[in-house]
Amino acid sequence: MAGLEINCLIIDAADPERLAAFWSEVLGRPVVGRTGPYVWLRRENGIGVGIQRGEAPGPGKNRLHLDLACADPVAEQSRIEALGGRRLHAYDEAGFLVMSDPEGNEFCVIPEGEGAVGLDEQGRAHYLD
Repeated sequence: MAGLEINCLIIDAADPERLAAFWSEVLGRPVVGRTGPYVWLRRENGIGVGIQRGEAPGPGKNRLHLDLACADPVAEQSRIEALGGRRLHAYDEAGFLVMSDPEGNEFCVIPEGEGAVGLDEQGRAHYLD
């Protein structure tokens, strides 16, 4: 058994309050506290989410991203866009619904359930077909 477990996901932001409001609505987790450069969302399923004031984003693609599961990814896309997120069409060929938050942090919206994504041999998804 591994000795480490994920405790919190921390998202760097130029404007933590603005980004915390976005992620609070997307995830349905209210803001529960502020400490120094952090804005904290309610902990659920043992995992916390913190938005941390950080420097300007680095160049290039995120090396780590969230996969957010839901019953209807297309409906969630519309809701996320209404909250200030946007779809990143550069990933359309791979078959994933890739979005970014208002500061450009990337995340995927996928269907919930074991095996719901349905990857082919090239690693492309087909849940948006």
